[in-house]
Amino acid sequence: MGGPSDNNIDFARIATVAVQHSDHIVSRWLPQGRRCGDEWVALNPKRMDRRSGSFKVNLRTGRWADFATGDRGGDLISLAAYLANLSQSDAAVSLANMLGIDVDG
Repeated sequence: MGGPSDNNIDFARIATVAVQHSDHIVSRWLPQGRRCGDEWVALNPKRMDRRSGSFKVNLRTGRWADFATGDRGGDLISLAAYLANLSQSDAAVSLANMLGIDVDG
């Protein structure tokens, strides 16, 4: 009840700061992956993925997709929400805390 409302969360700022640290973030969240150009290629931890290649995160934009399932998102906030089964708001707050920045800018 004491947390920030969606109206008080600066999603754009959090996403911008997160993408500036995308290498660190995705290597922490998807440690079995590897950098391949501007992408992080990993196994999808949400399914029985045996070979990397279909789950990718663009390190410049934060966009991600699992091309085998169609799951995708536009930034690292949505990736956090997807991986941890969180709402966008909770994922943004968690990511802001991880980055050490204020939620509301």
